[in-house]
Amino acid sequence: MSYAAGVDVGSTQTKAIVINEKREIVGRALIDTGANVTAAAEKSFQQALKSANVGNEEVEYVIGTGYGRYKVTFGNRQITEISCHGRGAVHMFPKTQTVIDMGGQDSKAIRVRADGEIVDFCMNDKCAAGTGRFLGAASVALDIPLEELGPTALLADKAVRISTTCTVFAESEVLAWLGKGKKVDEILWGVHQSIATRSVGLLRRVGVVDEITFTGGVAKNTGMIKSLEDGLGKKVNVGEDSHFMGALGAALFALDHIFSSRKPAKKEAV
Repeated sequence: MSYAAGVDVGSTQTKAIVINEKREIVGRALIDTGANVTAAAEKSFQQALKSANVGNEEVEYVIGTGYGRYKVTFGNRQITEISCHGRGAVHMFPKTQTVIDMGGQDSKAIRVRADGEIVDFCMNDKCAAGTGRFLGAASVALDIPLEELGPTALLADKAVRISTTCTVFAESEVLAWLGKGKKVDEILWGVHQSIATRSVGLLRRVGVVDEITFTGGVAKNTGMIKSLEDGLGKKVNVGEDSHFMGALGAALFALDHIFSSRKPAKKEAV
């Protein structure tokens, strides 16, 4: 049995996926990227191998993706995260036509064909207002762990209006609302709605076509899922491995290479 792997080096977290020839996920790893990007790529890959009970020599091809893809020094090739998220989303949810990828530093709206090929995309990489970093600012301001933000926001009956579009001022606005006596859950629901509004705007620029799949680290946030669905007026696909989607897509591209390299070369006419 041969294996392929994908390593997605994000600004906040690094993910690695190992798949077998049947395109089944057999190993995965998720770690904080930290300051040493190269070390994070290597560590996540080794942890994924251990999870899969697979040795280095059994992995025939490795593809790096994400903003730090060129730091996957042991990889055989690099592919953009846009292509990888599109490919991974279609593999996980075959009817996917639109993808919203929300990470720590940027967000991407992606249109894909049935085979995962990219039709169109746009990015929010100039401002972090529609990304996980905005949630991080609220987490710091309210002293609430990131994993509790979504469940806390869902307790709210209404939302305060978050007007700032800059993460730098997000903490100040959150604290200002707190000072005015607003409830923590209402403030957080406002933060989630603010991010969702920007994400929906991004999606509309590429065209919102069913089905919509939500990928990236923020896809683990239940409050973000609900606010995004409210903004779109429809359900979005989210799975347990949604935050691994880039690494999965990279691994699938790696497997494509393995299969294509096994095809016998065509004989030239004499």
